[in-house]
Amino acid sequence: MENKAVIIGIAGGSASGKTSIAQSIYDRFKGSHRVKIIKQDDYYKDQSDKTMEERVKTNYDHPFAFDNDLLVSDLKKLKKKERIEKPTYDYSKHTRSDITEVIEDRDVIILEGIFVLAEEEVRDLCDILIYVDTDADIRFIRRLRRDVEERARTVDSVCNQYLETVRPMHEQFIEPSKKYAHIIIPEGGTNTVAIDLLITKISSILGD
Repeated sequence: MENKAVIIGIAGGSASGKTSIAQSIYDRFKGSHRVKIIKQDDYYKDQSDKTMEERVKTNYDHPFAFDNDLLVSDLKKLKKKERIEKPTYDYSKHTRSDITEVIEDRDVIILEGIFVLAEEEVRDLCDILIYVDTDADIRFIRRLRRDVEERARTVDSVCNQYLETVRPMHEQFIEPSKKYAHIIIPEGGTNTVAIDLLITKISSILGD
C-alpha cells in the first residue's frame, strides 16, 4: 500500500446520521489505532476578535463559518501521515478553544461534516466521498430532540433556526453537493448494509 493515508469524506444535512456512520466505522477499527475521525465543525473560524453579541449571530450553516484554508492544509499533512494540531471549538463561547488535539500517522481519516462534499478543495483530497441522504422531516425531528435534550434549547429557538438558516442553507449548499458522492447512504446509521460494505472496503485498504 502506498504510504499515504486514505481520507473518507462523509457529508449530509444536519442530523442526517453522519456521526453515527463515522462512529460505526471507527468502532470496528479503533483497536488498531489506524483510523481517526475528524469533525469539520472543529474548523469553525476563530471569533475571539468579536464581541459575544457578534459571535452568537454567526450562521454556522454557511460555508463562510469555516476556516477552510486550515482544514485543507491539515488534510494535506494527514494524507502524508504528517503530524497536525487539530483545533477544537468551544460552543459555549462561540469561538475556537485553546485546546488542540495532536494527530499523526493514521492510515484512514474519516472527515465528517455538512460541507465536506460542497468544498472543492476538501472534496479533491478525499479518496471516498459519501453522502448521507435522510428525509428532511426525520432530520428535523432528530435535531429538535438533540438540541432540546442535550443542548438545553427551547423548541421555539430550534424551529426558528431551522427555518431561518438550516433549511435554506441545506437547499442552497448541501443538497446540491450530493452529485459529487461516490456512495449515497439513505437513513444514516440505521443502514447497516451500507456500513458493512464500507467496513469491508476499508479492511481491504488496510490489508486486514
